Amino acid sequence: MFTNKLKQQWAEGRAAINGWLSIGNPLTAEIMAAQGYDSITIDAQHGALDYSAVLPMLQAMRASGVTPMVRVPWREPGAIMKALDAGAQGIICPMVNSAEEAAEFVSYMRYPPHGQRSFGPTRATFAYGGYGVAANDQVLALAMVETQQGMDNLDAIAATPGLDGIYVGPADLTLGTQEGRLPPAFDREEPEMIALLQRIKDACKANGIRACLHCGTPEYAARAIGWGFDLTTVGGDTRLLAGAAAASVATWRDLTGSAPASATKGAY
Repeated sequence: MFTNKLKQQWAEGRAAINGWLSIGNPLTAEIMAAQGYDSITIDAQHGALDYSAVLPMLQAMRASGVTPMVRVPWREPGAIMKALDAGAQGIICPMVNSAEEAAEFVSYMRYPPHGQRSFGPTRATFAYGGYGVAANDQVLALAMVETQQGMDNLDAIAATPGLDGIYVGPADLTLGTQEGRLPPAFDREEPEMIALLQRIKDACKANGIRACLHCGTPEYAARAIGWGFDLTTVGGDTRLLAGAAAASVATWRDLTGSAPASATKGAY
């Protein structure tokens, strides 16, 4: 049976940094997991991957000791339970808009009598040297509040028994609460958006659960930890790859004085 290191870290009063995987490849997962993150989340909602990629990615991360999590596509019991059976120790569930939906999500996470999770931890049994009802106390249920309806029901959602935390995606939160006035992006600086983030954090603290935020840069993520967030995600595999590649190319072109070739050159 496993001990959730992320949960233990929080209990010790230490904030956490989370990595993000959107590329469906076990080598990418293995590389990211070796970089010192406290947890790594596989994005099965918007990532370029499905369950056939999720399982080997979880396998590839095992040796690092990082806490593996999965953002599922939706509040659907089969997807949630299958990710847990594959070895995910935490689930991020998108678009939770009410206390009823939060309670439903939580029920899929845990075995009876605390939930309605079906028993069959196929890979998890072997990955963790046994797996039973004690997993109820180790898996993390993180709900995403990212709409106006979710914000209207924030306090009730945060008070849901069995919910471990709220995970904030600023892009959808902006779209969902600002009527499209602001473009979706990370690292919001608008006073009204920072006020929303603070409100979510305060609701989490008032109910003894964890506040988590998706960020674009380590500087903003550190600010969020200073505000009281317990976990911040910094970028992700696609953005980190693109950013490092672009910086390398730009440096080379600057040092050599070489202009980029026309995008249409050589096209047929």
